[in-house]
Amino acid sequence: MIVTAVVAILLLSFAGVLLFGAPYLPTLTPQVEVALKFADLQKGQTILELGCGDGKVLIAAAKRGYRAIGYELNPILAAIAWARTRRYGNLVKVHCANFWTVNLPPAEAVFVFLLPKYMSKLEVKLLQTFPKGVKLVSFAFTVPGRQPAREEQGVYIYKF
Repeated sequence: MIVTAVVAILLLSFAGVLLFGAPYLPTLTPQVEVALKFADLQKGQTILELGCGDGKVLIAAAKRGYRAIGYELNPILAAIAWARTRRYGNLVKVHCANFWTVNLPPAEAVFVFLLPKYMSKLEVKLLQTFPKGVKLVSFAFTVPGRQPAREEQGVYIYKF
């Protein structure tokens, strides 16, 4: 009975996010490096990670002196990201939340590793949330109908 409950919780935590974004797949280190290079932020500027998984991108951003705010729907992964990023103090915040339903804070860049079927919806959210513009860095998937400013190693940069 307990094993069944644990399996059900794990399935809901990891598979349930497919209804809102993407399953957990860690971003590879070379792509994290390219993503942060494309974000081209100055120390103290903010990057949002929508679906922060285990916090790998947040940590890399904090090591560069960026403020990094992650949103993760999976409570298990949010807890892992929070634990891994605690040492970076005020540079990193992790929210266990559905980024589609929250008001995103001001930021200079947004990073996502999101399924293609959600990219158009994301475009609308970014245009509404950041009327003065924001950089979108996407790993693996493009925004339909938009030409990326640059692509390298499967990472795309868009300027809204």
